[in-house]
Amino acid sequence: MSDAPETPASRGALVTAFAIIYLVWGSTYLAMHVAVKSMPPFTMAAGRFLLAGLLLYAFMRLRGATAPTSRQWRDNAVSGTLLLLGGNGLVAWALHYLPSGVTALIIGISPVFFVLIEWAWPGGKRPTLLTFFGLVLGFGGAAWLAAPWEHAKAGESLHPGALAALVLASFLWPLGSIIARHAKNPAPLFVASALQMICGGVALAVAAAMSGELAEWKLAAISARSGWAFVYLVIVGSLVGFSTFVWLMKHSTPTRVSTYAYVNPVVAVFLGWLLLDEEVKRRTILSAAVIVGGVILITWQKGRAAAAGLAPEVVRGKEQRDA
Repeated sequence: MSDAPETPASRGALVTAFAIIYLVWGSTYLAMHVAVKSMPPFTMAAGRFLLAGLLLYAFMRLRGATAPTSRQWRDNAVSGTLLLLGGNGLVAWALHYLPSGVTALIIGISPVFFVLIEWAWPGGKRPTLLTFFGLVLGFGGAAWLAAPWEHAKAGESLHPGALAALVLASFLWPLGSIIARHAKNPAPLFVASALQMICGGVALAVAAAMSGELAEWKLAAISARSGWAFVYLVIVGSLVGFSTFVWLMKHSTPTRVSTYAYVNPVVAVFLGWLLLDEEVKRRTILSAAVIVGGVILITWQKGRAAAAGLAPEVVRGKEQRDA
């Protein structure tokens, strides 16, 4: 955690980082659902990211990190607002109106936006057919897991504004991620993570004020369960999870990082079974297997290159060209 140039990540570091965003962010579905029971969504998200960002920024400066330049503040303000207000904030708001299964399904389209935006970026390369097939398989598994047709059979009416917000969030999160990935003269990774959380938190606070949340909400209204969920989101979801995501976006490809959107709902379902005694159906297990298959296909090219005897630096260069 210094201003030293970034060195190539080891396989062990990459495996650990992917495990964190798969498991930690899968658990935040449950934590967000509990937190917004007694905390307004934009207010909760603003407090979560502002607190985490300020803590991380103070820690990095104490460790000797140099102060960010005005350009670094500006670049991270743009990406942080897109990520946290446009992505996370809209999801938190939509959870007030939509079942978690439908929410997980729509978020499952975000890997497609990751691929398309990275492809459209100057110098981007067309993804392979195998990548697209993996995306389709992963989304199919997510759709089977969410089973929105069950809500239709039950006669439930889905909030159209919340559905639109989720589609927009599924686009804005990849856009903010890839803007940060291609920033010129970027801040050190963990400083950049802190700046994005601070700026995104400010944007969320503005949204909370404009929506009337801050005027209507009372601190005493927070339940104990929501309070502990909020603490978990600050420490584990933001300080650990979001910082790991920022790190991965610099050390892996957007397509591979985006697979968290397929795996997270599976983790959330099994955590609901483990912690809340929610039922896990046969369909859940089978759809999880389909999702895992899609993730394996998306990451298959790296394995093929290694099996062909390519040197690590050649493989790494190929990864940077592939979407």
